[in-house]
Amino acid sequence: MKERQAKGTRPHVAILSRKRSLYSTSRLVEAARALGLRPTVLDTLKCQMLLGPPRPRMLYRGAQLEALELALPRIGASITSYGLAVVSHLEVMGVPVANGAQAIARSRDKLRCLQLLDSHGLSIPRTVMAHRSTNVARLVEEVGGLPAIIKLLRGTQGVGVMIATTMEEVKSILGTFHGLGQDLLIQEFIAESKGKDVRALVVGDRVVGAMRRTAKRGEFRSNLHRGGEGKPVKVLPPEYAALAVRAAQTVGLAIAGVDLLEGKDGPKVMELNSSPGFEGLERATGKDIARAMVKHALTLRGSTGGLRPDV
Repeated sequence: MKERQAKGTRPHVAILSRKRSLYSTSRLVEAARALGLRPTVLDTLKCQMLLGPPRPRMLYRGAQLEALELALPRIGASITSYGLAVVSHLEVMGVPVANGAQAIARSRDKLRCLQLLDSHGLSIPRTVMAHRSTNVARLVEEVGGLPAIIKLLRGTQGVGVMIATTMEEVKSILGTFHGLGQDLLIQEFIAESKGKDVRALVVGDRVVGAMRRTAKRGEFRSNLHRGGEGKPVKVLPPEYAALAVRAAQTVGLAIAGVDLLEGKDGPKVMELNSSPGFEGLERATGKDIARAMVKHALTLRGSTGGLRPDV
């Protein structure tokens, strides 16, 4: 009986994730339990949203979810639309979420994200976007000439990121993807950062870990999912840490992976990830990233619910 009562008093936290077995998901579950919480992994696509009297509600596998005190969204790019609806529904239900739907949406739209960063004076690579493949030479000139980076407006883990070294390649790529109804960005190539970048993981108002990612031989994309190698950055320069935190806060993300390019005139924000994987970062740095994420998420409740502040 005592054990049942203790379980009932533990704050109930939902972790939105397609698979419980994923490294980041399992680590968040582990960290939540260690902090005295009761974590539940919810497959985002199995959440059903109800509107109307008496209040907004949510079903999961036919049962109504009750007494949720916190949610940590892990929304993959492939389910962005439905995932955003679920996160937004939790918000209207009054459930605090570590990253809100609006902030996640901003981070997923590369142009919108860059527009926000640029309008707030943050350093980014020069970027252009046009609906039609006209005035290509002028557009390439605006980003500093060739080579140039071409990106799909939405994409993760390096998917849809290409490098063009000739004007013919630029025209061919733009023509092909515009013909498929895809919008693209043309972006400045930062030569000093070729094949490498810095991933800084921001939680709240600080960077909890950082690593330098280097692309495998013959590849210019440094993503670990594409065979890149990550090495810990023991001391992240203050200007890099400050830029990463400002970028996350500008977009509205409490938890974010911020990818920084190392330019000759200082760091530049390449993009933000609202559901950053952190397996490579934990292994590279030896830091408990999952614990930091859950501890920060607890502050959104306005109280730690009796948990010791130093746990």
